[in-house]
Amino acid sequence: MKWILLFMVALGLGLAAASTSSSYSFYRLPTAVRPQKYHLKILTHLDNPEELRFAGTVRILVEALQNTKNITLHSKNLTIDESQITLRQISGEEKKDNCVSSTEVNQDHDFYVLNTCQELLAGNVYELSLPFAAELNKQLEGYYRSSYKDTDTNKTRWLSITQFEPASARAAFPCFDEPGYKAPFVVTLGFHKQYTGLSNMPAKETKPHESLADYIWVEFDESVPMSTYLVAYSVNDFANKPSTLPNSPLFRTWARPNAIDQCNYAAEFGPKVLQYYEQFFGIKFPLPKIDQIAIPDFNAGAMENWGLVTYREIALLFSPEHTSLADKQRLANVVAHELAHQWFGNLVTMKWWTDLWLNEGFATYIASLGVENINPEWRSLEQDSLSNLLTIFRKDALESSHPISRPIEVVSDIAESFDQISYQKGSSVLRMMHMFLGEESFRAGLQSYLQMYSYKNAEQDNLWESLTQAAHKFRALPKSYDIKSIMDSWTLQTGYPVINVTRDYGGKSAKLSQERYLLNTQISREHRGGCWWVPLSYTTQGEQDFNNTAPKAWMECGKTGESLSKTIQDLPGADQWVIFNTQLSTLYKVNYDSHNWKLLIETLTEGDFERIHVINRAQLIDDALYLAWTGEQDYEIAMRLIEYLQREREYLPWKSAFENLKRVSRILRQTPEFEFFKRYIKKLVTPIYLHLNGLNDTFSGIQQQDQILLKTMVANWACQYQVADCVPLALQYYRNWRSEADPDEKNPVPLNLRNTVYCTSIKYGTDADWEFLWTRYKKSNVAAEKRTILTSLGCSREVWVLQRYLEMAYDPNQAIRKQDSMWAFQAIAFNEVGFLLAKKYFMDNVNFLYKFYYPITKDMGRLLTPFSEQVFTQSDFNEFRNFVLLSRDSLKGLEQAIQQTLETMLTNVQWKERNYHQMSRSIQKLL
Repeated sequence: MKWILLFMVALGLGLAAASTSSSYSFYRLPTAVRPQKYHLKILTHLDNPEELRFAGTVRILVEALQNTKNITLHSKNLTIDESQITLRQISGEEKKDNCVSSTEVNQDHDFYVLNTCQELLAGNVYELSLPFAAELNKQLEGYYRSSYKDTDTNKTRWLSITQFEPASARAAFPCFDEPGYKAPFVVTLGFHKQYTGLSNMPAKETKPHESLADYIWVEFDESVPMSTYLVAYSVNDFANKPSTLPNSPLFRTWARPNAIDQCNYAAEFGPKVLQYYEQFFGIKFPLPKIDQIAIPDFNAGAMENWGLVTYREIALLFSPEHTSLADKQRLANVVAHELAHQWFGNLVTMKWWTDLWLNEGFATYIASLGVENINPEWRSLEQDSLSNLLTIFRKDALESSHPISRPIEVVSDIAESFDQISYQKGSSVLRMMHMFLGEESFRAGLQSYLQMYSYKNAEQDNLWESLTQAAHKFRALPKSYDIKSIMDSWTLQTGYPVINVTRDYGGKSAKLSQERYLLNTQISREHRGGCWWVPLSYTTQGEQDFNNTAPKAWMECGKTGESLSKTIQDLPGADQWVIFNTQLSTLYKVNYDSHNWKLLIETLTEGDFERIHVINRAQLIDDALYLAWTGEQDYEIAMRLIEYLQREREYLPWKSAFENLKRVSRILRQTPEFEFFKRYIKKLVTPIYLHLNGLNDTFSGIQQQDQILLKTMVANWACQYQVADCVPLALQYYRNWRSEADPDEKNPVPLNLRNTVYCTSIKYGTDADWEFLWTRYKKSNVAAEKRTILTSLGCSREVWVLQRYLEMAYDPNQAIRKQDSMWAFQAIAFNEVGFLLAKKYFMDNVNFLYKFYYPITKDMGRLLTPFSEQVFTQSDFNEFRNFVLLSRDSLKGLEQAIQQTLETMLTNVQWKERNYHQMSRSIQKLL
């Protein structure tokens, strides 16, 4: 970490000392009191667009656990009338009058400290009442406003919604805003009677407002005990689609009235996956109802609020005429993810954000199982597993990555933890554990953990205990092994290993050693360190048993954490290959000796390659290309191996290849050698493009759903590299669409090819082609279609068009919502013409962009990805590093994203210096 840490010090991005008027400045709440129940009453005003606001009172029953003279809770950006604060004792001996004598604020930690007139005594319960008020903000967090256009009247309709995770309940009402402070909530919403009020629980009672005409109060049932970040409420004029699945709780899907016809799929899928989880976890869904609601302005993908799950429109709404299969699968995955949280996250919650991955990793993995159970024809479990692993093989090979379970000491660090490590790596290590434990002990361990910690908080060691007991009971692990030793090596240290396999062909054995795999080749082997407990599954050319993912042996770590080598006996001789990591069950790369690679290449290019499991074919491609990237393997071996793709007809190996080739292409297309790379891609892609019948609309005849995804992906590459008739056919589809009398109602472009057709037509088209698509964007009512168009508009090669589009993306008077601006920016920045424009725009306007995204700076961090993938010269790297140093005030909260961007750029510089000519020579030999 040395070069990064030194850089961060130079940047001045260490922790600042707190400037505070409160004497208490630790980042966690004091533990002298805890809430027992909240009575939350809020009046929301949506009638005047110039004054969208709310006001309310929260009555909190607090129990004193120790004698104390103050109550510290959270409050942020709320107006509190301190003259109206009351405090009274409601249980315990000698009930004395009490009051609040003074208050203090700690702005660094959002603490609101109430000093009491009398000491609170341990064991007594007190009622604290606090009035509060604020505007419905525009920041997409806390209690905020959203809007949509009524298509009948063309008027703007307003609604209110909450987004509290991780730490924004405090911006809606004063509360103990940490996940460990669970309590029941009684929510009462006041609003104009033309609206509907929703919260976590069903409505219990409605009565008129005591003084405001046409306003009502709706009180909701008392909730189960839950963390503040899961509280949710909304005032809206939406319609709903009830689900009809028998034996399901009341299940409704809500959307703006002009999109209610897009709720059918989510309304059908949601209850099915909920029932699957009830059976999988052995615990019924504990609430009497669940609502899922599509919000027009929403920053997160979705949010698992207990009983009121909120979504971006693209993640909940489905139109059979406008939503591709890939978008439909993503929608199913998001719904399954949020509903998995109702158990992992809501019923059992992490004690502190250090173990966020217990929420997100589990929801990601269990969602894959749920979708696979309901739609096995998609083969999505394999797709998700590979996709997660490909993501982590990239992200976690950076020195600036972080452990799955990481210390959190400031609120801004929590947001950075909602990343690919918590989600995809968390999911991947759970899948590994599922595979080495087997179904019986994995499920028994999970069920025991959920039952033991229901309505409570837990940490990862609690999960390890439950799983160890189940593993020993069902004999899935030797008694001398425990889950904590194995899994801590995956959750408490950064990175993953590469396992070097050196075979002794005469002795029919292999020696295995491990070390951390890093993209930054400047870090010497002795400084890489790390040791992982690795379950070793493998098969041989004679055996070819890819179904058995149980470990045949383990790589272990010594008592002081040192790596121990392992020898595997009884392997075949020099005429047979061996493949480790069956079905990529574990997160590691494998580097074989050159003869084993040669045997594998022979089978792939000339033999019965399909007998190697499809995930392992994808693995061999990924490992070979990565190891060539870092110089641990020759590019000649890697390029000879992927030659076999001309025979490959399955989705996963192609996905693996394209992910790797995309990274190389983004560098090579800026160099003179790109000519050879283009010819090579044409040669590689032409057979599969023709096999899939090119751009012809033959989707209805495809039996396997993942062949649709393959065709979509191949078409994209074929048109980029002008394979066969791809470009002329795409342009013809677009011309046909433009000639339709009503193009918003009738679109002849095949649904799953629209991304490719639109992008190609904008790339080679006229200004009128661009304007036509922009008009379709403004008129579209379907979020998935809008995103497809948004990314395609960035495909233009006209500098002035791209410059204008950049400015439109950040103009509040244009049609692009704040949450979608990033997609437009990324589309321009990944375009070879737009890259330099976007980089200049970012550097010139960094201050403006920071304010635009604040306080959700994570979205600003996503603007950096295209730069990290395309900067590859030392001078450009130096320029960007200097820019970051000079712009530190506009990059607060982006420390992790900046470190990873700079490190990725550095690895590109190293690749160009080390591999550019070698790879070019390897390609030319194959042409």
